[in-house]
Amino acid sequence: RSSRAPSGPRPNAAREERVRMTPLRKRVAERLLQAQSNAALLTTFNEVDMGEVMALRKKYNDKFQAKHGVKLGFMSFFIRASVEALKAFPQINAEIDGEDVIFKHYYDIGVAVSGSRGLVVPVVRDADKMSLADLEKTVGDYGGRARNDKLTMADLTGGTFTITNGGIFGSMLSTPILNPPQTGILGMHNIVERPVARDGQVVIRPIMYIALTYDHRLVDGREAVQFLVRVKECIEDPERLLLDI
Repeated sequence: RSSRAPSGPRPNAAREERVRMTPLRKRVAERLLQAQSNAALLTTFNEVDMGEVMALRKKYNDKFQAKHGVKLGFMSFFIRASVEALKAFPQINAEIDGEDVIFKHYYDIGVAVSGSRGLVVPVVRDADKMSLADLEKTVGDYGGRARNDKLTMADLTGGTFTITNGGIFGSMLSTPILNPPQTGILGMHNIVERPVARDGQVVIRPIMYIALTYDHRLVDGREAVQFLVRVKECIEDPERLLLDI
């Protein structure tokens, strides 16, 4: 049942079309309102130079795909970087339950993907224990199942943190909304060549803006900023992820 009665007479009704919200869209709307009503949402931003990861992909993608049967994408790097940052700032991987804080010593990362009926967020379980190849295979499998309506409720529940990539649609910047009861969500965006200063010189670099929306009740601004800095460091020096340092 709608929480709001239909509006009264509409002067242009003959040129309008009224349709019922789909159950999925209605549920998404309810969750978004819940997130905004029950949390103190703030968003902080940073930028990431994607040059090193792009060079790594270019160098190894053919061998990676031949060995693992899947392309080396960006999402696996961001999942690994997020896990490293969550380990450093565990309150961003926690949730508020009444007057308690539940710290989760596992990393089930929700990854927003486009399904046939809208955006869905399947969960990559124990992402900290997975290789880049395993992460790419899992995310790719979820994407295919989302497009074919093959995801189950078990696939979509229980995440501790979420990553969403508006860049695949061309988004330059956004303020993602939390996926309750989680405390943080990382937004990725498109990669654009931008002039930046390096060692006193202006150079053109492939830059991605990233955003972290967080629940200020549990996470201070300093921690949120440092979280994004840690993600930035991991992506700009991807060997650290591969060597686990």
